[in-house]
Amino acid sequence: MDINRRQFLYTAAAGTAAAPAALARQAWAVATPAGMPDLPRVKIGRVYAGTSGGAWPGPKFDAAAEIARYETLLAGMQDRLGPVELVGGEQVASAQEAEAVARRLGDVDALLVFDLNFDDGSRVAPLVAAGKPTALFVYPFTGHQWMYYSQWVNAGKKLLLVPTSDYEEIARAIRLVSVPARMSRSRILAVGRPHGTPAACTADLVEERLGPRLVVVSNDEVMKAFQAADPQAAEAEAEQYWLGPARRIVEPSRADVVAAARLFLAMRSLMAEHGAQAITSSHCMGAPAKGCLAFSKINDLGYVGACEGDMDSTLTMLLFAYAFGVPGFISDPLFDLAKSALLHAHCTCATMLDGAAGTRAPFVIRSQCDSEQGVSLEVEMRVGQAVTCAKLANCEALLVSPGTIAEIPDYYDRGCRTQIATRVPDPRAMLARWGGGVLGDDMMTLLHRVVFYGDHRPGARDLAGLLGLDLIEEG
Repeated sequence: MDINRRQFLYTAAAGTAAAPAALARQAWAVATPAGMPDLPRVKIGRVYAGTSGGAWPGPKFDAAAEIARYETLLAGMQDRLGPVELVGGEQVASAQEAEAVARRLGDVDALLVFDLNFDDGSRVAPLVAAGKPTALFVYPFTGHQWMYYSQWVNAGKKLLLVPTSDYEEIARAIRLVSVPARMSRSRILAVGRPHGTPAACTADLVEERLGPRLVVVSNDEVMKAFQAADPQAAEAEAEQYWLGPARRIVEPSRADVVAAARLFLAMRSLMAEHGAQAITSSHCMGAPAKGCLAFSKINDLGYVGACEGDMDSTLTMLLFAYAFGVPGFISDPLFDLAKSALLHAHCTCATMLDGAAGTRAPFVIRSQCDSEQGVSLEVEMRVGQAVTCAKLANCEALLVSPGTIAEIPDYYDRGCRTQIATRVPDPRAMLARWGGGVLGDDMMTLLHRVVFYGDHRPGARDLAGLLGLDLIEEG
């Protein structure tokens, strides 16, 4: 029985309550999913810069009580930090004490500094000068030294300045300054020839500019792993993760879904063998199974599975997974000016779109639309959800644009299975600026974008500063 998108929405709405709101306080599981390699762990040193008393916050300011309060806050947000170990906790009252702490940082990957009271910035400067990615939390009425800190940011220091009364921004800042170290401890498997911008396809440049090690393997290795995968385990995987939870199964047979699940087991075993946190394949449209379901499950688990060997999108997804804890939806975008919309469509999509701690979106199991063969997904994304559209280019620039999911379109079932129409601020201007002059003219590279739940533009700007990337607002 065939089904179009609009019928799918009505069917889904009749059988389930409204989808939950995006997780405001994203919890990240630290435990490694069964069969998957470990996610990179990082060590962050925390330092408290300040003394009791002073002009601001005031003469009665108690530094010890303030530090104790921050320690309690940090302990309460540990489950939202991912695989992060917080160490240290020294208090520095002068530039000399800060210099001493900076000299003994050792294997610390990044710093979290709390500025406690009025100063001219001298007791923070040695910590920033150590060259580690540093998050500097400045609560309002701490003092006037924020003026110097903003100059350091503009001068290109690896400094994330967090002047706010929102304590949840501490968790966000910790995740962001963790990204460089996590990227440097990551591996990306490329099955077959990588595609994308020249730098993104060059292993030495990927490692030099962003950190991950690119490992190219042949499709023959995937096929050997596919043959080695336990058929009974594939049956169980297909039933438990796909066939049972699906809203509907349209074109594929059960055998097709089992084959797709077996490919996931094969990719998982290769990722574990190579210690890889991401995988992309230029053979994902082939036989005996297409990669759509495998990539979806890998993304659901908090790792990266990317189609068509697209290295720029793979790197984008890994960066955002570490920074924001959400999977990316690689899309073939197109415009509908009649609706002031940028449309996104593709045949593979994560179902845990809020992240690994969220809930699964409703989905229908379909064939891959270009070939009308294999297995793909029609995932119902959340209407009204703010999204960020992004793409790394040449490991040196990050394209970003905002949007809001306005509808699940139905263009007579044209295009790929999962579709969304996003409302964007100025679609005509975005059309004119497409690619930002940094993506070249290869069709896939110029076309593909990655869509993420949430407005991550502020965080993307911070990441660009920490990683030395140019940020280009595409729309």
